[in-house]
Amino acid sequence: MLIRGAHRRRLRAIDVAVLSSLALAASAAMAGDPPVDSGPDSSPNSLSTVVVSGTAIQEQSATTQAPTLAPLEASQPTSLISQYFIQNNMPATSNYSDIIAISPSVQSIQPNGPGLMENQSLSIRGFQDGFYNVTFDGIPWNDSNDFTHHSTSYFMDNDLAGVSVDRGPGTAATIGDATFGGTVSNVSKAPLADMTLTPSITYGSFGTSVVGAEFDTGTVSKWGGAAGYIDAESVSSNGELTNSGLDRKNVFSKFEVPVDDIGTLTFVAMYNQLHQDVGVGATAAQIAEYGPTYMLSADPASQDYYGYNFDSIHTDFEYIGFDGKLGDGWTVDNKVYTYGYWHRGHSGEDPNGPTPNGTPYGADDVPGTLLTNDYRSWGDTLNLQKNFSFGDLKTGGWVDRQFNVRGLANTDETLNDAFVESVPGSVVSAYYGGRLLNQQLTTLQGYVQFDWIPVSALTVSPGVRYVSFERDVNAIVNVKTGNPQDYANTFDSALPSVLAHYMITSHWSAYAQVAKGFLAPNENYFNYAAPGSTNLAPQQTWNYQAGTSWQTTRLSLSADVYDIDFNNEISAEKVAGQTVFYNLGGTTYKGVEAEGTYYLGNGFSLYANGSVNSAKDKTTGDWVPFAPDFTAAAGAIYNLHGWYASLIDKWVGRTYDGSGQTFPIGSYAILNGALGYKFVNAQGWLHDASIRLTFNNLLNNTSIDMNSGTTAGGTAQYPGGVPLYFTIPERSYFATLSVPIS
Repeated sequence: MLIRGAHRRRLRAIDVAVLSSLALAASAAMAGDPPVDSGPDSSPNSLSTVVVSGTAIQEQSATTQAPTLAPLEASQPTSLISQYFIQNNMPATSNYSDIIAISPSVQSIQPNGPGLMENQSLSIRGFQDGFYNVTFDGIPWNDSNDFTHHSTSYFMDNDLAGVSVDRGPGTAATIGDATFGGTVSNVSKAPLADMTLTPSITYGSFGTSVVGAEFDTGTVSKWGGAAGYIDAESVSSNGELTNSGLDRKNVFSKFEVPVDDIGTLTFVAMYNQLHQDVGVGATAAQIAEYGPTYMLSADPASQDYYGYNFDSIHTDFEYIGFDGKLGDGWTVDNKVYTYGYWHRGHSGEDPNGPTPNGTPYGADDVPGTLLTNDYRSWGDTLNLQKNFSFGDLKTGGWVDRQFNVRGLANTDETLNDAFVESVPGSVVSAYYGGRLLNQQLTTLQGYVQFDWIPVSALTVSPGVRYVSFERDVNAIVNVKTGNPQDYANTFDSALPSVLAHYMITSHWSAYAQVAKGFLAPNENYFNYAAPGSTNLAPQQTWNYQAGTSWQTTRLSLSADVYDIDFNNEISAEKVAGQTVFYNLGGTTYKGVEAEGTYYLGNGFSLYANGSVNSAKDKTTGDWVPFAPDFTAAAGAIYNLHGWYASLIDKWVGRTYDGSGQTFPIGSYAILNGALGYKFVNAQGWLHDASIRLTFNNLLNNTSIDMNSGTTAGGTAQYPGGVPLYFTIPERSYFATLSVPIS
């Protein structure tokens, strides 16, 4: 293990710092060194550039074995998931949405198998995608129209040092569009200390294969101690669902360059190419007739033919960052970034629905749609800190400018996506009966916060963040009416927050927090003909929460309570794969959460977490759609002498997947396991090689776990559209062999 740089740099985000500290602790244990102290005497916001090397876990404790961990430094409910847990328990196909499924208050299942389909049900405390942030190395990223995220289109688990689930609104210094619902923070892993080539191969269920290789430069003295790596992976799978294959290519690179003794420059670049055959769900009748794996057909005369229902997506993500000292007690963490998303989505008009075939070109031709969603974001995150004897002043902000083109054209799938005019003889734009528009989105956020330390064990952090979000839309074809429309709206708000964090003892901390939250209205919600109708009130919350964390060698334990008052909440339902939005008005989210790991000794640990959650409409008392009433997890872990094994069961409570408590979905449980061995004492090419097996859904529970919307066409029984469902993926296994060569 090599730690470069005499300086220790303070960062704005607890999750990034603690994740990195956790990775350092695990790395020390891998090398046989004593665990790094993360107690109150260490600096919770400090992080040195770390280059990792090591062999096998030898030092064991509740904190190193914990699948999820709430750090003593946390000022809000937080679950950290370490790189070591990810490497030993997650299939190589996994994304962040698979990784965080174990956390309390989180519901997440990929219907097509782990990482083999965009996540359809990821929720945190009942908040759906778009109501919480997802960041990478502190940079927020999301879709342009509804603040959601594409889990298969960016980062793979092999490039992560860990993931944190911050279930609260964060502090004033927490940037992002939807901070009130929490933040999923992905942190890239550090380079290795030695030049190493690490090829790996994975085979498993559903005809899945992952072939990859990572090259680490090691520390290069002639470059001033710079180090970096390039990781390339190719994923191919038939998928668990019928005719729902996925092919994915991902390249990720990271290089760190020390700048004298003042800081570090970091260069990150990612490219992802994806082809996936995607269905919108199956009806209950189809599931009963064909089984829980039914999704797309092989019949070219059907609207659910897999050749008509697929996505082609290209993405990239790059940033240049500097983290270091400015002098006079000031430190800086600055990242200039860009990311792009280019999507062509092909779909039958009503997959698995009753809408008959027929287009203007032929009575039996298959009607379909072609989706265009292209955007490019440019932005900067700036975090400054000034250290005083009585506390720390933090200030900075986030600016993002995104350009987006969206379209939804009518097509004839039988004629190879030939355009179909909505109004025969009209202009070319009439092909786009669903939408055709350009957007420019401008986000400006600035904050100031002071971490006041009146006594050594207490930190009180008042602060305020100013948020401004501007959406400028030029619609040739409006989403709702099909008519032209131009409008621009700016939504802004000042978001105050205050928190208190107290170290009761060296092993026990407590915190309390109050914060205001904000989210601009979804673009899809208010594209109407009348420009005045776009002046919707933003969604706003007040978050109240308190919690505590306890950590010793034997026991890691945390618990919290929360109460969120939500005004003007906008929810959504899907009809034939297209999202329809509606306003719930006022809602209230309340709950209790806990997680803990007990180290028994001799490599054995017991783990459990749980949450009791409530999410209800203030007016009707109805349950908020897609919000489970509880979650829980329990299991055991063994880790000693190169061996690793785990068996963990996750339960998710009942939900109502629709407005008015329609489409009730019962509770379910999924039992996952892992078994692996690392050749720590072997010689030659086997040294540090590892083989691991992961087992998903061992008890083969294939019940319905979510309603995915309705069909476009209705029936006598379901005039508004036939309900569509996803089921839990059947039992699966994945085997991975990794051989580092140095």
